Amino acid sequence: MTSTTGLRRTSGLRRAVDGSAGQWFGLAVRLGLALVWAWAGLAKVSDPAEAAQAVRAYELLPESLVKPVGYGLPFLELALALLLLLGLGTRIVAVISALLLLTFIGGITSAWARGISIDCGCFGGGGAVDASQTEYLQEILRDTGFLLLAAWLIYRPRTKLSADAWLAA
Repeated sequence: MTSTTGLRRTSGLRRAVDGSAGQWFGLAVRLGLALVWAWAGLAKVSDPAEAAQAVRAYELLPESLVKPVGYGLPFLELALALLLLLGLGTRIVAVISALLLLTFIGGITSAWARGISIDCGCFGGGGAVDASQTEYLQEILRDTGFLLLAAWLIYRPRTKLSADAWLAA
């Protein structure tokens, strides 16, 4: 049984999420995730060989895929950042972001489970480190937070100041 007060609260929350406040919140989420991708991409793009080394350290991909992934990942991250900054194709970009973040979480979890001691290389650097220098739990929690941002944009891709809204008008 639902009380009328419960329905009013639910509809009030729904109005906030669907209304202007939700779109401003979405803008903050979109720009926050854009900042994350830009930071990650810019940290790696100047030294793609180091990015490839970080990919190699996970010991998940065959050597033939290490360089293409290591060299291409910074450009993918920068493209996601630019599209999020513009608010263009927000839902699709958020889905790609979520898939990429799930891949990162899976890779970090796999390294942790196999006892490999690496720096994730998420924001540059990467590769083998001393076991005392690993930060797997923090990295997984951080990426889970970013995943929640992407999930919000999948759920509510319409945000203020976006190319998507401008094109839909």
